Amino acid sequence: MEQIVHVPLGARAYDVVIGPDLVAEAGKRIAPFVSRKKVAVLTDETVAALHLEALRAGLAAEGIEMEALALPAGEATKGWPQFTRAVEWLLEKRVERGDIVIAFGGGVIGDLAGFAASVLRRGVRFVQIPTSLLAQVDSSVGGKTGINAPQGKNLIGAFHQPTLVLADTAILGTLTERDFLAGYGEVVKYGLLGDAAFFDWLEVNAPAMAAGDMALRVEAVARSVQMKADIVARDETEQGDRALLNLGHTFCHALEAATGYSDRLLHGEGVAIGCALAFELSARLGLCSQEDPSRVRAHLKTMGMKTDLADIPGDLPPAEELLRLMGQDKKVVDGQLRFILARGIGEAFVTADVPQDKVLEVLNEALSQSQPA
Repeated sequence: MEQIVHVPLGARAYDVVIGPDLVAEAGKRIAPFVSRKKVAVLTDETVAALHLEALRAGLAAEGIEMEALALPAGEATKGWPQFTRAVEWLLEKRVERGDIVIAFGGGVIGDLAGFAASVLRRGVRFVQIPTSLLAQVDSSVGGKTGINAPQGKNLIGAFHQPTLVLADTAILGTLTERDFLAGYGEVVKYGLLGDAAFFDWLEVNAPAMAAGDMALRVEAVARSVQMKADIVARDETEQGDRALLNLGHTFCHALEAATGYSDRLLHGEGVAIGCALAFELSARLGLCSQEDPSRVRAHLKTMGMKTDLADIPGDLPPAEELLRLMGQDKKVVDGQLRFILARGIGEAFVTADVPQDKVLEVLNEALSQSQPA
């Protein structure tokens, strides 16, 4: 059942191993890369309580010792205070340039630990062991690391590729339904941006995958990772094609900022809503048929996911403020906001040629549906 996706980046190439029970084999998988039998693990308190001893046992099977720091769970960890704490802890533990740091957690831990590894002693290697669906299919692959700033998400960071990624699909069984479905927002994004056949496959198979079918989980993660790997290999530092991976993210980042990066809206939920809005905007601009956004929203609803602004609890700011928040996004070039739009399912492209009044129109319509009548 195990699948391996190779990320071909020359001297920085690595494998993403996907399958059940990889944590138990962590020692065997990591042993070829360690110069001494000791690793430092950055994790969060939730993952630590559930899985840290299993990782310790998996490493010990190969005689590898580990020390771990568990940070608070949640997006709020992804900032300077906990980052500083992590880097200083790694220095206290005398992590050397030849050592390995393990990121054991979801996207927040992977981003923070990877960034810590990138600056520690000017760069040490790290291994990603992503524990959420979102991290397995997206943030653990491709080398984007970083933290949030008060001004916006992921504005401080570095490109630092991992040495190895172990995506243990059995661990997904301990996710809450909400967290699993949030991660599914990133899975469906791959079908929408460049693989209509994968979207067709998801329409048929995703309900059984979400219900726990392990073979389908491995296949969904592997196809997502393969697609990301192909794009990253073509455009590692996001000069062109890699921006396609941000389908739904321009809307998403504005909604996350508007909800204070809180539990009101998880990142993957924002991606799903953002994809639906991007297809709505594409149809409004005459780029794709009106059936495409309807099909996207129907599938998200079938999966029980947040689909519309009305699904976000609490009040949202007006459309003009959401547009202003989009302007803080990293996809701004020469002051121009770039959108990822679509000519159809599986046919996304990057453009800066989007009239603001059309964006406001789509946002205002979406907001009006979220207001109580």
